[in-house]
This record gives sequence, C-alpha cells and structure tokens, in this order.
Amino acid sequence: MKSITVTELAERSTTPLVDVREKDEFAAGHVPGAVNIPMSEIGNRLEELPGEAFDVICQMGGRSARVVEALEARGYDVTNVEGGTGEWIAQGREVEVPSA
Repeated sequence: MKSITVTELAERSTTPLVDVREKDEFAAGHVPGAVNIPMSEIGNRLEELPGEAFDVICQMGGRSARVVEALEARGYDVTNVEGGTGEWIAQGREVEVPSA
C-alpha cells in the first residue's frame, strides 16, 4: 500500500483528497479541498471517486488504510495519508470548517 505523510500531503496541490471520516467529523474541520465520502458509504458511492490517482485521509490513518486496501483491490490508484487529519491539525496546518 502506498502512503504519504501529512507533510508530503501539504506539498501536493493537484492530487484529489477524499476524507473518509463521518459527516460530523468532517464538518468539525478538514484539510482544505478534501471531499467527504464516509467509509460507511464509499461502497455505494464509487462513481464519485476521482478517475485519476487520489489520496485518502481519515482522523488517524486507520480507516483510510482499510479503504485504500479495498480500493487498490478494485484497481484504483490510491495513497493513504499517515497520521490523518489529527496529525494535520497537530502540525498547526489550516483546516476548513463549513459555514453552518
């Protein structure tokens, strides 16, 4: 399984990012530009996934790792973000919070 660090993620600008946390977690704050497709829904929303290579993030890296394994088995070019959104925030990086 391919994986990158949060620092490497911050250096990417053109790779789509899918956040697989639940909607309430995503709404509490996420990496700018991330698209939310919760792990619990991803099997029914495969048509929404990017056609090109993309990165997958969750809170700590566990759920995204499982999603990456499952998507790789289906032929997707996916990369797990180690440390997840928790590490992104811990490094003091900017987060997006949708306006209510």
